Amino acid sequence: MTQEERRLYLIGELLKEQPRLGDIGIPKDAEGQRRLLRALVNLRPPLPAPESLLEVEDEYLQEELTRRGVTDARTLSPVRPRIYLWQGDITTLRCGAIVNAANSGMTGCYVPCHGCIDNPTPV
Repeated sequence: MTQEERRLYLIGELLKEQPRLGDIGIPKDAEGQRRLLRALVNLRPPLPAPESLLEVEDEYLQEELTRRGVTDARTLSPVRPRIYLWQGDITTLRCGAIVNAANSGMTGCYVPCHGCIDNPTPV
């Protein structure tokens, strides 16, 4: 399966799970499809997923990670002993722990489909 086929498969399966979303059109361009896939993942209720979906999702995400690259924390310079300050996509950072304050209430983001890592499923 190509990366495009994986992305379209995942979109199709996630749309089937959520009939309340109606007849959402699938964008023709890759970036539009990526945004739709992220939105569908963000909106998906916390339910068990079929093994076939998880396998394709894992293959898709592994390929995306390979494409984007990984930053190893050991290559960074500490601001204090054992403390590093790094700005970027934390999903591509190889390290022992990540502290992301998110907001003053430490409750994360509540903007649906916002680009942050801690975006919860809207209620």
